[in-house]
Amino acid sequence: MEFIKAKTILSKVKYGNEWYGIDYNMNLYRGCSHRCIYCDSRSNCYHIDNFDIVRGKENALYILEKELCKKREKGVIGIGAVSDPYNPLEKEFEQTRGALKLISKYGFGVSIDTKSDLILRDIDLLKEINLKNNVIIKFTITTPNDELSKIIEPGVSSSSKRLQAIKKLSDNGIYVGIMMNPVLPFITANEEDIKKLVKLASESGAKFIHTYMGMTLRENQRDYYYDKLDQNFVGLKEKYIKYYGDRYNCIAPNYKILYKIFTDECDKYGILYNMNDIIKAYKKIKSNEQISLF
Repeated sequence: MEFIKAKTILSKVKYGNEWYGIDYNMNLYRGCSHRCIYCDSRSNCYHIDNFDIVRGKENALYILEKELCKKREKGVIGIGAVSDPYNPLEKEFEQTRGALKLISKYGFGVSIDTKSDLILRDIDLLKEINLKNNVIIKFTITTPNDELSKIIEPGVSSSSKRLQAIKKLSDNGIYVGIMMNPVLPFITANEEDIKKLVKLASESGAKFIHTYMGMTLRENQRDYYYDKLDQNFVGLKEKYIKYYGDRYNCIAPNYKILYKIFTDECDKYGILYNMNDIIKAYKKIKSNEQISLF
């Protein structure tokens, strides 16, 4: 794996902690090998050349430890917003596992975004962190259909494997759920898939599903997506161009109906979907914090 120089690893979030209650952001890798046809991280604004090549950050754990030991606020660290922390190279290099050890050592919480069941390797550390601070795991699952997943997300664990990982984490007391993002217009934006995914989420012990009924398209990302549509969904690119033009926010045409179906299904199974409710549910006062008050 190629390594790139990094001056910092942690960054304080600029948008408050309304996005899953995180206080810091961290990406240990740059680039991703999942080859998801819709990935927003391909956009030019992220300035990542050759996005399909995963690069590590040089001395990442050394830099991270220096930063963690100076932080007074033991907040929640978000991992994986741009590059999945559980890419295949993580098996060998263990940068994410090393970071979790440091997060546990210094008493921080963690919020992880992933599409890989490799996270199960680190259940021991997630349980350890959960005793000291807050833990939330979010699996991106866009479809309950494994065959469709192979087309739109060719490099990830199958949807069924991700659901099995959710079950294992949930059974181990880890707060875990699903980001049903993006919802691809004319592909996954349909009632049958949404109902099926919510039902499977419930059976797997998922505590929440967060979504919006659409996707984003801009610059380089749009070109890549349309290329893949031509390869796998003949004629669909023209439908996107006609309906959305150069729009950034591409909301499903029937998004209001679909969102109502989604929320009704979540309510039926007792699954949270509002961001504030999700944050309140996983954030808790730890017993050692309560003791320190006295």
